Amino acid sequence: MSPRPRPTVARRLLSGFVTLVVLTVLAVVNRPMVVFGAEKLHEFQISRPSYTQKHGYWSRLPVPADFRVNAIHAALLHTGKVLIIAGSGNDRENFEAGTFRTVLYDPALDKFTEVPTPTDVFCAGHTFLANGNLLVAGGTKSYEVLEKDIANAAGVMKIKNESAVGGPRFFPKGTRLTGKNGFAYLTRADVTVPAAVTMKHGDEVMTHAGEAEVWVDAELAGDTAIVRGPAQYALAGLTGDDRRNLYGLADKITREKQEYGGDNTSYEFDPNTERYIRTGNMVKPRWYPTLAETPNGDVLAVSGLDGFGRMLPGNNERYLAGQRRWVDAPELTRVFPTYPGLHLMQDGRLFFSGSNSGYGSDTEGRTPGLWDLTNNRFQTVPGLPDSSMTETSSSVLLAPAQDQKVMIFGGGEIGESPVSTARTAIADLDEPKPTYGPGPNLPEPARYLSTVLLPDDTVLTTGGSSGYRGGEYQGKTRSDLLNAQIYHPASNSFARAADSTIGRNYHSEAILLPDGRVITMGSDPLYDPSGKNPGTFEQRIEVYSPPYLFKGDRPTVADGPAAVQRGTTVTFTTADAGRIHAARLMRPSAVTHVTDVDQRSVALDITPVPGGLALSVPKAKGLVPSGWYLLYLVDDQGVPSVGRWVQVL
Repeated sequence: MSPRPRPTVARRLLSGFVTLVVLTVLAVVNRPMVVFGAEKLHEFQISRPSYTQKHGYWSRLPVPADFRVNAIHAALLHTGKVLIIAGSGNDRENFEAGTFRTVLYDPALDKFTEVPTPTDVFCAGHTFLANGNLLVAGGTKSYEVLEKDIANAAGVMKIKNESAVGGPRFFPKGTRLTGKNGFAYLTRADVTVPAAVTMKHGDEVMTHAGEAEVWVDAELAGDTAIVRGPAQYALAGLTGDDRRNLYGLADKITREKQEYGGDNTSYEFDPNTERYIRTGNMVKPRWYPTLAETPNGDVLAVSGLDGFGRMLPGNNERYLAGQRRWVDAPELTRVFPTYPGLHLMQDGRLFFSGSNSGYGSDTEGRTPGLWDLTNNRFQTVPGLPDSSMTETSSSVLLAPAQDQKVMIFGGGEIGESPVSTARTAIADLDEPKPTYGPGPNLPEPARYLSTVLLPDDTVLTTGGSSGYRGGEYQGKTRSDLLNAQIYHPASNSFARAADSTIGRNYHSEAILLPDGRVITMGSDPLYDPSGKNPGTFEQRIEVYSPPYLFKGDRPTVADGPAAVQRGTTVTFTTADAGRIHAARLMRPSAVTHVTDVDQRSVALDITPVPGGLALSVPKAKGLVPSGWYLLYLVDDQGVPSVGRWVQVL
């Protein structure tokens, strides 16, 4: 048989083209199967023991439709449940409808329940009290109004009362004030103006006018009634001496943007009854405040926007926990940007890490330092690299807390700038003159990064974005970061963790659960992936299982006291005493806007005893504030027990 002739070049090209077309058609037809196969392969790869033992594992938490909320705040209660607070959820329609939401998630039962929410605690401050209640204070009294939506000029009117007789004077919503320009302005709400107070200064008697503030809107739309400088206004309907004693003052009345207004309501959320308990009002309305517990169990509230959207100029206040009331603290006047990162130190001082979120002067109040609450002195802590990029950064008191080291992660420039940093830095606050020193860089520049202390003394860093609210960054329309890292203090280095599957930026949270996993939720991107349309709030929830959960049997805590005293030694029974390497008391998180002043991990000295371990609790209140903690026993392989709730009295 003669050999078959070789096809011509043209024929071979034609055949190859036909084959390519057929393969292309098959690929298109079977694309869902190919994608499905790729997803299954990826799932197989990230589920292998060799992978999970090194990088951990992410899983999605199924959330019933009725319980999907815009998570703005989150806290782990000593009942083991996660409190998820939305309030109005950064949704004007919810705010105007009075629809405020709070949800409880029980990880043990994988169950969600709804909690009645009395007012809009969106963008409030919170911290745990010694009794385990979560103090929630401030929030939203009014939503911002953009310049393009303002038809009538508006401003804050201060109504003065120079009469010491006749008591407080009430003026209903719609009260008319007239300026020297002849234009009228109407009050936006009811307002009560206190009477003047007569005081004696030496031999001189002086009268201090009573005053109250209220928004006013020009009666006429447009620019005609704009007033750009300070002016006095006459109240309509007054006669006699009232016309002289009662009047209005305003710095300006314009069509400029109106910021969010803070609220003065305050609550304790009781984990046992699962209800908000009303307390006394705050001295000042606050939006974006930080609440920080002090060594005596009271709470300090700092910063925030007031009821008219103005930065509070260093006016801070105290919550007297035993009386459930707020009092002014003029002796602690100090300016901070909103949501400052404050960490309670062993000696009772508060360390301001420099971290903050959102509002404030671009210079005043942004310098890191140690704040002495006994005399209002502030010791500057210098040396922070990229010091202008602390907005939307995060900070944490590294474990163990006895080391007194605070680490700051990432951050960006002030305002809506797309510029961010990969910088981390560490301040050793045990030093007489502490300074920031460099830490390892993050893999990518990041803001809104969540930082979670883990029982093995490492820190999970997850979420965040390089651009403002996940937006544009170096040509990309979206800049959410799916990479996660675990910081190891012993080596001062990051180890790669498994990648998450959901982007997290503004308004996101991450919290350590009692079983050692980490729950992540929230995110409020400015734009959708195209970068052209408004973003949608992320309501999906992910849970991360760290590598230590894939490294063998976990130690157990069989029995022990439910409450302990500082400075004492207590015994917990365990069958694993021989392999226990460390014991930690971990204070649960209460986090919003990547600000978490609560979480800390305190090392306990260990002494083997028959049937278990004797654990010594440090004595310093600044190191171990009173409250509920999770006790973890960690074995010689870094594997922790399930956390056991213990109250430090």
